Amino acid sequence: MKKAGFLLLFSLVFSLSALVSQSNMSSSGAEISFTFNRQRGFSSNQFAIWIEDIQGNLVKTLYAAKFTATGGWERRAQSIPLWVQKSGVSALNKRDIDAITGATPRTGTLNYSWDGLDKNGNPAAAGEYHIFLEATLREDNRVLYSAVFTLGSGVAGAVNAEVKSVYFGTSTKECGMIDNVRIVYRQ
Repeated sequence: MKKAGFLLLFSLVFSLSALVSQSNMSSSGAEISFTFNRQRGFSSNQFAIWIEDIQGNLVKTLYAAKFTATGGWERRAQSIPLWVQKSGVSALNKRDIDAITGATPRTGTLNYSWDGLDKNGNPAAAGEYHIFLEATLREDNRVLYSAVFTLGSGVAGAVNAEVKSVYFGTSTKECGMIDNVRIVYRQ
């Protein structure tokens, strides 16, 4: 009897897992992955990832470096300034900041996902969106990666977005801090 109950429970859990996995694969959203090479020294390793609608309104922040998001933007104005401006971080409460921040990660491949929900947990409307990855390489040297993607077009499967990059500043020494940026979206 115990064996039959165990098999029934196992079958139920397995079936639910498969169902959840299928629903996650078919949901709208985006994934960004990149190689992060942690830099040594002062005023580096700051980055943020966020989604905007086509009008330029912030939809959701996926990640922001803890130093900048918890007040570092006041001490170092050059630290991910586009995200600081778009996010309105100065008006965010501690709970909202804690939900998007993290310590500086170790060197390696990093992956962040957007589940297609806005910052309030509501599904984003069908249409075009921008994803941004802004990084302060050191001092005034920054890079901004971006891509445009479409949600709700009805095309099944994952699509690679065209990633563009713009560097700001004069130093090329830290340009390898963020590399191999790849953005994939599901419609």
